[in-house]
Amino acid sequence: MIRPLLRGVCLGCACAVLAGCGGFPAGPAERAIAAPSPNYNARRPNFVIVHDTSSGNVERALKTLTDPAREVSSHYLIGRDGTLYQLVDEDKRAWHAGASWWGGHTDLNSASIGIELDNTGAEAYAEAQIVSLLELLKGLQERYRIPASNFLGHGDIAVRRKVDPSRYFPWERLAREGFGLWCREAVPAPIPDRFDSLLALQAIGYDVADPAAARAAFRRHFLGVDTDGAVSEEERQLLQCLVLEKRQKRAP
Repeated sequence: MIRPLLRGVCLGCACAVLAGCGGFPAGPAERAIAAPSPNYNARRPNFVIVHDTSSGNVERALKTLTDPAREVSSHYLIGRDGTLYQLVDEDKRAWHAGASWWGGHTDLNSASIGIELDNTGAEAYAEAQIVSLLELLKGLQERYRIPASNFLGHGDIAVRRKVDPSRYFPWERLAREGFGLWCREAVPAPIPDRFDSLLALQAIGYDVADPAAARAAFRRHFLGVDTDGAVSEEERQLLQCLVLEKRQKRAP
């Protein structure tokens, strides 16, 4: 028979081993009795965020994204020639979104897959790169059932800090493949008298705390332009169409 003191020591050792195997945190929780449960899943990403590296070559981008001192990463990097690099496991939290906001979500890093495209931001995206991206997006959508409207750009979720991917990015092409929100309505619907473009931007998902930045992000994504100024009648029509499209995609 094991004496009480020895039994306590053995139990403590067993708990320590279990805690080490289960990855339990240090600190106050390390005093907890470990009773690992098999009833859990890996966290499922619900967004995909596309970025530009702003780099002249993929080697430089890789160096930046794997440098501990830089504290920046992404799950994937795609070179101009279509080569796909995986930098972080999909079930891990990469550091790519930073301070962000989309539809009330403020921690996109914890809920998304980050994809870097090696591009300076002032050049067209290579065909091989886009083909590789589409193949990757198809797999992600199948694995995680990510809603079509949740495929976004860094500039969409950080309107005051980021402008990537640039106006050259083929969002319409991605949307035709099921990755991203787009207006498919051929005939414009009448705009209600009380239609508010700022509320429409917010309904799509944008942070409208800085209206000019939100408008710029919307135009870059859906019109492929970098312009400022008041919202035109055509843009109001587009905004209304996008709001309706998003509502339809949410419908069961």
